[in-house]
Amino acid sequence: MTQPFRLYPLPRQEMAMAQAVTIGNFDGVHLGHQQLLASMAGCGLPRAVLTFEPLPRELFLGTKAPNRLSSLREKTEALLQYGADQAICARFDSALAALSPGDFVEQILVQRLHVRELFVGHDFRFGARRRGDFTLLQRMGSKHGFVVHEQAPYLVDGQRVSSTGIRQFLEMGDLAQAARWLGRPYAVCGRVRRGDQLGRELGFPTANLPLEYRPLPLRGIFAGRLYSSLGNWNAAISIGLRPTVNGKSLVLEAHCLDAGSPNLYGQQVRVELLHKLRDEEKYPNLDVLIAAIQNDVQNVRQFFSTHIIESPWTTKAL
Repeated sequence: MTQPFRLYPLPRQEMAMAQAVTIGNFDGVHLGHQQLLASMAGCGLPRAVLTFEPLPRELFLGTKAPNRLSSLREKTEALLQYGADQAICARFDSALAALSPGDFVEQILVQRLHVRELFVGHDFRFGARRRGDFTLLQRMGSKHGFVVHEQAPYLVDGQRVSSTGIRQFLEMGDLAQAARWLGRPYAVCGRVRRGDQLGRELGFPTANLPLEYRPLPLRGIFAGRLYSSLGNWNAAISIGLRPTVNGKSLVLEAHCLDAGSPNLYGQQVRVELLHKLRDEEKYPNLDVLIAAIQNDVQNVRQFFSTHIIESPWTTKAL
């Protein structure tokens, strides 16, 4: 029988013959996800994370699905950073969605992933119509020789940390609270592309990350940091459609302060968003736009003059 699923180990390497496994979307790899990975450390087995591409909600909801917090690449890098030995991506299609909970356990967890210890969140559901639950996993574990652990919710100030909650913070522009739940600043990674050079013509050259295929849960003008192999700089950052110049595609533009003219084209960069200044606006002409950008740059300088980065994920007023 042909298996109705494909698994792609990231990094690409053979899967261990016995390993600890956890399963989920892991969108954002927030503090709850990090705690789950940490709890796997005590079993003494290689730690593997099974995630999905596209995310199940994207298959079922299409364009109505909530915007992601992280791309597959960003998620994979974060999972490995926080303790996973391997991230395994399953292609989520109609065949995988139709797989019964029992077949999911036997064909994927047992036969392919060689699970010996399974770690899941408290509300984990799996298989066709989400009929699989913790009780079924325990029963299947007894049959196939693996142990199942259920992770309690991770709370911050009495609230359960979740990707949905972080997405709501970002939509509201509350980057500080999003960072608290993520355990680090919200960031966008990508390769810098050559734009139309309008920013350079206006006196504010930018590093551009096209986002037409990756809608973000926030828009506006921000103070943040750009990290690259050529250097790291404070930056004034715009995420939007550029309505004043009739932009059609979503783009992130980062103007690095006091950077000179670094050639970032083709560079892989990480742009951290620390503080929202305002929403995106449409101006009557370029002169008004230039004045607004000048004011934004001044406000970014003011932000960094009155705040210090106290740790990799918090800022504090001086």
